[in-house]
Amino acid sequence: MRIGYLECFSGISGDMLLGALVDAGVPFACLEQAAAALDVGARLEVRKVTRGGVAATKVDVITPDHAAHKPDNSHSDPEHSHEAHAHEAHDHESHSHGGHAHPVHTHASHRPLSAILAIIRAAPLSETIKSGSIRAFQLLGEAEAAIHCMPLEQVHFHEVGAVDTIVDIVCAAAGCEALGVDRWLASSLNVGSGTVVCQHGTLPVPAPATLALLADAPVYSAGPPMERVTPTGAAVLRMLEATYAPLPAMRIKASGYGAGGRDTPGEPNLLRLLVGETEDAPSREAESIAIIETVIDDSSPQLLGYVSELLLASGAWDVYRVAVQMKKGRTGVQLTVLCRPDLVPTLRDLIFRETTTIGLHWRVENKIGLSREFVKVQTQWGDVQIKIARWPSGKVANASPEYEDCRQIAAQHGVPLKHVMQEAMRIYIVSCTGAAGHAAKEL
Repeated sequence: MRIGYLECFSGISGDMLLGALVDAGVPFACLEQAAAALDVGARLEVRKVTRGGVAATKVDVITPDHAAHKPDNSHSDPEHSHEAHAHEAHDHESHSHGGHAHPVHTHASHRPLSAILAIIRAAPLSETIKSGSIRAFQLLGEAEAAIHCMPLEQVHFHEVGAVDTIVDIVCAAAGCEALGVDRWLASSLNVGSGTVVCQHGTLPVPAPATLALLADAPVYSAGPPMERVTPTGAAVLRMLEATYAPLPAMRIKASGYGAGGRDTPGEPNLLRLLVGETEDAPSREAESIAIIETVIDDSSPQLLGYVSELLLASGAWDVYRVAVQMKKGRTGVQLTVLCRPDLVPTLRDLIFRETTTIGLHWRVENKIGLSREFVKVQTQWGDVQIKIARWPSGKVANASPEYEDCRQIAAQHGVPLKHVMQEAMRIYIVSCTGAAGHAAKEL
């Protein structure tokens, strides 16, 4: 099993994670392509810096509005999430010095959650990247809605809705996908100390949105007063479903340091990423899965398709619909949702709110799965990721090309989708066997 371990001894923010991913071996071009795919006028810059004498990678999101603010190591990152009020931006580096809050610059960018999700959905990115990014913004929206006692639909993002934070989250999802990690772990989180300033007044670190997103994560405070865990950083940890635990026994394959904007003496402003593999075969112990079901006979297919997208964006593992015969000869649709047990209340309420059903049921069962990994093959039309499932012994149980990669190539080059998928599998088999003739026979 391939493990990604985040050592958050100086907290975590979006730009720190991007830097750590690049430093650990993720091609910078991968992040650049994700940023360009959003088509929001943003680009990335990468550079080497030192923090506490340690070499690290710094990745900045550059937009026309922010370019003038990022000339050196003390640039601001407006990552703090707020609804549509004139709040001042907060960043990971430049406020809360000595326990006193210093306001940064203010931008007037306001975006509803629906507008942000539309940007992500329209981008030519893999479904894994899209679903992860949407999940992160859903969590940010839910945190703001709870803090300000308003419906999720009324939440408008201020600084967190700015282009740079959208790019931070989407590029983080793209980089994590490229890293091919099966499981994410993290250390306890150094949240920092001091205060932050917003329109509601001066509040202690961590900020309300960050605190809501951290849930039951283990936290502590160390070092000079500053905000060390941003809302974006907390949302990405939730997106990755990171487990908080000590460093496990594993063979280190790669490591990387991502830098924050400030160089804090004696307390290196760094996020360290370790990528390793466990020596033992992946565990196949059963885990819990919740199954939510309802049968609907008075809803349109378009509405149910929309609800399915909402459920997936809210964290469901899978959603499917099956035609059923109901009493009195009525034809209906059974909607089934698979998810983590703790998501049942959220997804249950979403189903009641968005569909015409007046009743549903759920149960918790056990599930077991094979370990998964991704490899990339290069076809004549472009790269395609191959998803591989392995038995505990390490032997390959199944391999298949990623549909979204193949679909994009087929549409771009006017090639039949089935030919792209067949060619990707042929190349994968050849690379595994080293014998073209045998690979052709397998296909």
